[in-house]
Amino acid sequence: MSATPATHGTDHAHAHDDHHEAEMPHGSFKGYMIGFILSVILTAIPFALVMTGVLDRSTTVVAILAMAVVQIFVHMVYFLHMNFKVEGGWSMLALIFTVVFVLITLAGSIWVMYHMNTNMMPMSPAAMAQSG
Repeated sequence: MSATPATHGTDHAHAHDDHHEAEMPHGSFKGYMIGFILSVILTAIPFALVMTGVLDRSTTVVAILAMAVVQIFVHMVYFLHMNFKVEGGWSMLALIFTVVFVLITLAGSIWVMYHMNTNMMPMSPAAMAQSG
């Protein structure tokens, strides 16, 4: 009778490990290769845009930024395996919170600096001559 509880305990621990492993993402060779190829393409396109000069400067900057954002998502999905299923969605929720926090911080900083610059007293011509 003592062998049955020990076997049951081992099966329970093994079942728990299987359940834990099912929650953890595992990348396949195919997934890593897709991510790698997409990353190379998303790096080569901006490089080609800059080297050939086919677009004007502002359009090139916008294209580079767009490719960078897409590449961030490629890395998150294919290399970091982040999605709403992993860890019950908590890793993605933490990422969303971080992005919102950073955006609020940046927007607030820019807003404060703009208003400080706008509301500062202008320098007198004599003070500008001394500083310049």
